[in-house]
Amino acid sequence: MRLFTVQELSRLDGGSSSAVGTARPAHVRAEDFSVYYGGQPAVREVTLDIPRGLVTAVIGPSGCGKSTFLRAVNRMNDLIPGCSVSGRLLLDDEDVYGPGVDVTALRKRVGMVFQKPNPFPKSVFDNVAYGPRIHGVRNRRELVEIVERSLVKAALWEEVKDRLSENALSLSGGQQQRLCIARALAVEPELLLMDEPTSSLDPIATDRIENLIAELRGTYTIIIVTHNMQQAARVSDRTAFMYMGELIEVDDTNILFTRPGQKKTQDYITGRFG
Repeated sequence: MRLFTVQELSRLDGGSSSAVGTARPAHVRAEDFSVYYGGQPAVREVTLDIPRGLVTAVIGPSGCGKSTFLRAVNRMNDLIPGCSVSGRLLLDDEDVYGPGVDVTALRKRVGMVFQKPNPFPKSVFDNVAYGPRIHGVRNRRELVEIVERSLVKAALWEEVKDRLSENALSLSGGQQQRLCIARALAVEPELLLMDEPTSSLDPIATDRIENLIAELRGTYTIIIVTHNMQQAARVSDRTAFMYMGELIEVDDTNILFTRPGQKKTQDYITGRFG
């Protein structure tokens, strides 16, 4: 894990000291929220607000519960046998785990991008059109418009506009990941979850994804799990630090990285563990 240089910390500290997150309403709110695997807690009584329209990074060492928390937001953990939850996890004040929640409708509102690109073995066009078709869009003209709009948002249109009929697996790794982002955006979600979205990409592809996150900020609420603290510092407005399943600290990114309030946070950021 590369540590911050003095210059990098100085640049962070030079950012606005105003409370970025507190000025915005919470899009997602966890209230004493826990996730259990086979009765063992992986996330422990987390209380956390995710501000609407901002980028929130979740950092922490491997196994600290950050990806488990992320997957809880669109109930991907439901697919894991023996997984259960307690407390409340609210999306626009509605409990995601409340009775009668339509999980399919929830996942339309909450898109997800995984650690490794996972395009379907279909054409570029059919990858992006997959979600809208699942949700009932059949009109070809409408699908064409959705595909183009989504690829433009994902900063991929100019690279693939003449390759829409080609198999998506023929794209480079970075292009495949942006295609997966376009596929997530095609169903017009409110919230975008990103689980280590650049960990398998080279530096050039990583830079493009980070630039894309910056472009999507404001239009979408974004939660990104990353092991890369420099990436969290570059792309996020708010950062939450988790350790051993617990939320240790959350603050505006420039404050958390330069003036953390908890010793564990400072120890992690300075490389004493993790």
